[in-house]
Amino acid sequence: MPGRRAARTTALAAVVAATVVSMPTAHAQPADDALKAYTELTHHAEKLTQDHLKAQGDLAAANQQLGTATETEKQALAASQQFRGQVDLLTEASFQGARFNDISALLTSTSQQNFLERMQALNMLAAENNEALSRLDDALTTAAKARASAASAAETATRLVSDVTARKTAMDQQVATARAKYQSLSRPQQTTLAAKGDTSPVPVPAGSGAAGVALNFALAQRGEPYVFGANGPNQWDCSSLMQAAYREAGVSIPRVTYDQAKVGRAVTRAAIAPGDLIIYYAGQSHVAMAVDGVRAVHASTEGVPVKIADIDSIGPISVIRRVVG
Repeated sequence: MPGRRAARTTALAAVVAATVVSMPTAHAQPADDALKAYTELTHHAEKLTQDHLKAQGDLAAANQQLGTATETEKQALAASQQFRGQVDLLTEASFQGARFNDISALLTSTSQQNFLERMQALNMLAAENNEALSRLDDALTTAAKARASAASAAETATRLVSDVTARKTAMDQQVATARAKYQSLSRPQQTTLAAKGDTSPVPVPAGSGAAGVALNFALAQRGEPYVFGANGPNQWDCSSLMQAAYREAGVSIPRVTYDQAKVGRAVTRAAIAPGDLIIYYAGQSHVAMAVDGVRAVHASTEGVPVKIADIDSIGPISVIRRVVG
């Protein structure tokens, strides 16, 4: 019995010792998992934000097309009424006995000179009638096309309203999840995320033109917060910062990353220059601006201010675009 009790005591001590040794690892792993989960959630939230902004832009374009088509139809119908009135007058005159031809002029003339004058006048009336008919036909054709375009735009806009609503719901849910996950991070992790990074002056190459102006603007926003869907002037998302930076340089670029990935011309990683836009991930849901061949400035995600980071550490590069030059 004493031997068996001693054996049990030894085994229990071994289990306790093993548990104590493993405890630091067990506590460290969930913290790492929480930070990884937060990063993944914010990437997804950023993509959904870009999706929502894209849908909003598409809806605005559809509504603009609808307005343009409606106005075109209105103007065409007004023109058709004008030409229709002219055609009706000439048709009524013809019905009442007027004949717009040479025989009519000959039969109703009192002299050779009178015949020539009547023939010229009737030819002018006939030409005017033909022109009025032609313009009436053109106006009616334009109105019909505009009506069809307006109907198509209205259908597209209706569909996009539902799309925008659905995407906003998905975005709001994902953003809320990401923000809740942020609150679960440890204080040291939140402090690390909130660090402003390098805020020292960065010389922009002389003669860099609009790209240099844009880069100076982006660098001046370092330390300002990221907010999903924000448009500045004191808080940003990744693409609004790029758009505002180039707007400062007098260059208009699209609002969302998917469209920013098409501006200017593509350049290679080896040829990257200050001011180039770097689009990240296969879904092209994030963008940064090159500071030089190594660094980029970007609005990363909520909880992280606008800062400089290593170009290749931000994520897998999809495409690099040179906006000007």
